[in-house]
Amino acid sequence: MIISQTPFRISFFGGGTDYPAWYREEEGAVLSTSIDKYCYINCRRLPGFFDYKIRVVYTKTELVKTVEEIKHPAVRKSLKFMGIDKDLEITHAADLPARTGLGASSSFIVGLLNALHVLKGKHVNPYELAENAIRIEQECIGEAVGSQDQIAAAFGGLNRIDFFDNSFKVIPLDIPPERVATLESHLLLYFTGIFRNAPEIAIEQIKHINDHKTALREMRSMVDSAVKLLKGNGALEEFGEMLHEAWMIKRSLSDRITNTAIDSIYSAARSAGAIGGKLLGAGGGGFMLLFVPPERHYLVRERLEKLFKVPFRFENGGSQIIFRNSVL
Repeated sequence: MIISQTPFRISFFGGGTDYPAWYREEEGAVLSTSIDKYCYINCRRLPGFFDYKIRVVYTKTELVKTVEEIKHPAVRKSLKFMGIDKDLEITHAADLPARTGLGASSSFIVGLLNALHVLKGKHVNPYELAENAIRIEQECIGEAVGSQDQIAAAFGGLNRIDFFDNSFKVIPLDIPPERVATLESHLLLYFTGIFRNAPEIAIEQIKHINDHKTALREMRSMVDSAVKLLKGNGALEEFGEMLHEAWMIKRSLSDRITNTAIDSIYSAARSAGAIGGKLLGAGGGGFMLLFVPPERHYLVRERLEKLFKVPFRFENGGSQIIFRNSVL
């Protein structure tokens, strides 16, 4: 049995420039961090006396005899990619729900690939793990997704990620722990209560990507400014102001990124003391990240009392094998 633990992520700046349609023409960059909320994948050899050969458990349970019969596209494509076709049980669990802007689908694939590699007796580095996950999502499944989530899940940590043509570079931010703690203390994470289909929203953004080059260049340049700010020693309020500016730009990319319910939540948070914030992921719903001075947290909590607040911390581990006792 192998159990992998793979983090979800929060993306601060640069989202949209991690789509291949963008960075194969112009350089992309994002600033993101993994957080201490995880996807867990349990893989084990399936005893041969069952009348099925593969068991997959997520929100549904699939009992099948061949990989081709598996309905879950990420599981089916990952098993084909790994060359595994029988005698396997896969069980999924997670700390937070999918389709909420935290990169859950990419964390799932990264965690699954990590576990499957170890089951086959092979250790893979984070770069290979992220590369494989990107290939499966974008090419094998054909999803309209970016490339930052897979990298954040595989590497973990607070990083700048640069994209060039068909490659990427991960640059961990060398920031004193107390500076990181100060940033963490200004962040609140709320679930809007709205689930959405990120690829559907992304398809529209990608379709019109050439119409928004100026906005995307500005969003990419914010990565440079934010990294410089974090590496300095000045007050972090500017980080919140930049989040607000980036959110105003992002919402202009598509009329599906926000709606009246989301705008109402954001306005309420701002009126209660939030300096800035954004919807995480492609937009349309999911989790909202807010930058709020600690002394104003209680005001925002009171204003958003009907929403589910998720406490979190940054994490540095990336996808890990937390239990292992056999190989294929």
